[in-house]
Amino acid sequence: MSSTSSPARAHRMAFLAVCLCWLVVFFDGLDMFIYGAVLPHMLEHKALGIDGALAGDLGSYATFGMLVGALCSGTVTDWIGRKKVVLASTALFSLASALCAVAPSVGVFGLGRFLAGVGLGGLLPTALTLVSEYAPRGRRALMVGTLMTAHQAGGILAGFVGMWTGGENGWRTAFWICVLPLVVGVPLAAKYLPESTSFLIAKGRGEEARRLAARYDVDLPVAKAGTPADGSRWAALASLFKGGLWTSTLLYWLASFGGLVLVYGVSNWLPSMMRSAGYDLGPALAFMVVINVGGIVGHLAAGRLSDRFSAPRIVTLWFLITAVTVFLLGVHMPLALTYVVVFLAGAFLFSAQSMLYAAVAANSDDGNRATAMGWTTGMGRFGAVLGPWIGGQLAAAHNESLGFTVFAVAGFASMVFMLLSQVPGLRAPRRAADDAGDDANTAGRPVAA
Repeated sequence: MSSTSSPARAHRMAFLAVCLCWLVVFFDGLDMFIYGAVLPHMLEHKALGIDGALAGDLGSYATFGMLVGALCSGTVTDWIGRKKVVLASTALFSLASALCAVAPSVGVFGLGRFLAGVGLGGLLPTALTLVSEYAPRGRRALMVGTLMTAHQAGGILAGFVGMWTGGENGWRTAFWICVLPLVVGVPLAAKYLPESTSFLIAKGRGEEARRLAARYDVDLPVAKAGTPADGSRWAALASLFKGGLWTSTLLYWLASFGGLVLVYGVSNWLPSMMRSAGYDLGPALAFMVVINVGGIVGHLAAGRLSDRFSAPRIVTLWFLITAVTVFLLGVHMPLALTYVVVFLAGAFLFSAQSMLYAAVAANSDDGNRATAMGWTTGMGRFGAVLGPWIGGQLAAAHNESLGFTVFAVAGFASMVFMLLSQVPGLRAPRRAADDAGDDANTAGRPVAA
């Protein structure tokens, strides 16, 4: 926002954007985690004829859909706007969950999970972009972290749903619950979610931006020189590789790949891996709740620290700690100690990936921010496809517990990529506007991605 706008009013607008995006991302988290939560029941009752290897393939269908959704949404969002993509994505994964709930065969179920993935993949980077654009100066990472607590809150609900919906067909009830955003989230977002004024200005739609600014009594952002033109749709993507940015762009993509191998591998297979490590089904499902509670705490702490010390530094340290804690989960410990380690793993696991997104958002331009977010998450989705597939292969070999070591290695690799992104000569050049913001508000803003 420009310097003349009321801070209190600008913060209220940011609060509105965060609350509504939080709601739809909460449902996103529920839908993402629900498959892992009901998977032990589906395997136990051989629902739709699913075995370990097929379960891994089905998990990858959703994450492949997320890859498609993320890559498409980033560019489409910079063309048509943030709000429309949020609404369309939420409606799509809700309807896809209904398809899963009534699926008569594994093929239809797999199609439902793929379509749900497209919606899930499109929603998250778009919501992150919208929130980051309304974030008060010096609070972008905190706002991103706050938004991402919704993902973990959805995961907590998924864990409880998994415990409540046992039995042969309980998984169908679980997927019906995932249709709720269609009747709750979509109508609320359609009525109250504001479009990004930065997007409207970047697209030359000044009159719409002025009406929106007048409605919320805030000032318009200043149009920035060098924003990709509306007529050159691929200019936003090309801009990510210009001016020395290509090395940091690729390093962030690689870090996102490793991070999502870890996130989606653990999210889909944690209960099954914990059962393989010798824990009963009840505690194994409870671990999903605990790891997501840790994720909520971790997001809030990481957001605050990233605004103060810079997101790349925090992400590097967070990936290292994640690798250590995930590896330790493969060691059978007393149950109380295991809960502590699971909580710590969640605190660092999810927020490491989220702060990577905060780093990307911080130094992208208004005209290419959604593209940068979409392609960073999209490249990471290749890892999101690989993670559940690895879990399925290990399950087919009756060696699920080895997954802790494999996923820990992925976290360590992401730590290395983030470390390299901060090496002089590989690090992206910083923009003067961001340097000024650092001096006034933070102790080091994230480098461009």
